[in-house]
Amino acid sequence: MKKFSWPVRVYYEDTDAGGVVFYANYLKFFERARTEMLRAIGYEQDELIAIDGIIFVVRSVQVDYLSPARFNEQLQVSAEVSLAKKASLTFEQVITRGEDVLCKGIIRIACLDAQTMRPKAIPETLFRSILEQTINEH
Repeated sequence: MKKFSWPVRVYYEDTDAGGVVFYANYLKFFERARTEMLRAIGYEQDELIAIDGIIFVVRSVQVDYLSPARFNEQLQVSAEVSLAKKASLTFEQVITRGEDVLCKGIIRIACLDAQTMRPKAIPETLFRSILEQTINEH
């Protein structure tokens, strides 16, 4: 899939006592980029719950923190689907400041039935949209 990128400004509330972004907030930045990527291809998560009865949940996270981000910096957060399965997506995500790579993550997302919280196939139209993005880029 082509790499989606979303700008994020570091707010004071994102930082710790040392003036750098608190480690858990990088996960929030990753989440924002994934949500905006879905929105960019025409899908809102609240509509997926209401219409398709599905939710996406984080199944696993692997993060490498390479360099700190600080208050008021402008960052870019990428989201790229590296693997799409019937009921899961694997994202490779990177947070940069200019040319500097600050943080890298591999986030596995599971698709669940919103009522039963059991695995459920990603709706065919959404799955096709993700695959079409992959085909269009390569």
